[in-house]
Amino acid sequence: MNRRARWEIRIFFVAWLIFLFFRAKDPFSFLVLNTFLGYIPIELSFHIGRQRPRAWLFWPLVLLWLLFYPNAPYLLTDLFHLSLLQPYAVTGLLRVTPHLWIYFTYMIISAISCSFLGFWSLNYVSECISLRLGNGHAVVRLLTVMILTFLTSVGLYIGRFLRIHTVYLFLNPEQFIRPLMNMWTPNMWIFVGLMTLIQLFCYWVLYLIMTNSRQPADD
Repeated sequence: MNRRARWEIRIFFVAWLIFLFFRAKDPFSFLVLNTFLGYIPIELSFHIGRQRPRAWLFWPLVLLWLLFYPNAPYLLTDLFHLSLLQPYAVTGLLRVTPHLWIYFTYMIISAISCSFLGFWSLNYVSECISLRLGNGHAVVRLLTVMILTFLTSVGLYIGRFLRIHTVYLFLNPEQFIRPLMNMWTPNMWIFVGLMTLIQLFCYWVLYLIMTNSRQPADD
């Protein structure tokens, strides 16, 4: 991604977060924090380079990116909060109330921007890792994407059901050791499997778009 595109993304998120701060009211005020957390791994990926200089920074940045990355696709699960607006009328049909669709717009913009730019960062980081570990070999890159996506799904479960945000792990990690040890249930594995499938599907679609946009169309 070129420098101009990165600055366009930064400007968008700053403007969008300011807008949400003033417009997103309870019970949707969480959208400001979640969108900010979803942007962090995108920004971190901008600073993860393929070059050898400052190599000692590469793996710490990748680890920091991985800790925050689940916050990007996490916003997809926030769409369940639309049920708070009681979207269905007594007739069983969707209500056309502007308030409902305004908040639907807020959540969709945050979810799409964070998740799909997050998938771009996943593609970029996995490419950087595969270049360092396997000279860019396709198998190494595929395994990297699958491992990172699985770990992300575990992070989604921790955030959604244990309500442990990434920042809490830095502030008071010992408080969450027991919940993390006891979370490995059949329902947890089903959730992780489904979220891994969804993320891999979205990543594959984005990967097809990016790779085919670089090549001339077949006659």
